[in-house]
Amino acid sequence: MNISTEQIKALRDKTGVSVMLVRKALEEAEGDEARALEVLTKLSAEVADKKSDRVTGAGIVDAYIHHDKKTGVLIDVRCESDFVAKNPEFQGVIHAIALQIAAMQHASVEELLAAPSLQDESKTVQDVVNELTGKFGERVTVSAFTRYTI
Repeated sequence: MNISTEQIKALRDKTGVSVMLVRKALEEAEGDEARALEVLTKLSAEVADKKSDRVTGAGIVDAYIHHDKKTGVLIDVRCESDFVAKNPEFQGVIHAIALQIAAMQHASVEELLAAPSLQDESKTVQDVVNELTGKFGERVTVSAFTRYTI
């Protein structure tokens, strides 16, 4: 199947994933954008798996405080470089995960990663983390979090 550059550009603009992964997903989905999005989720997981032995020596600690000041979350997310850690898109995704922790009361990192994402319930939080790995080309891990309530 011949995939046009317009199709690649449109899906890349939507996902931020590398051109090569977008092309591969569109080819596998025979040009169907909806199916290509599903394929990208699978491909992002494969990319994350390949990068699983990389050292995550950088990252961020983010905080979310609920408007009533009775619930707060600190989350520690690691990546390979300060370049990614300082990226506003990366930081926004991590803040959304912190908000989810506040709302859902996850007991552990494993439970959090297995849970559906509040931003897109068709994906797990692990899928969202894998997409960050695919988008930025670095291993991303949720190391720890703490939830405080009064």
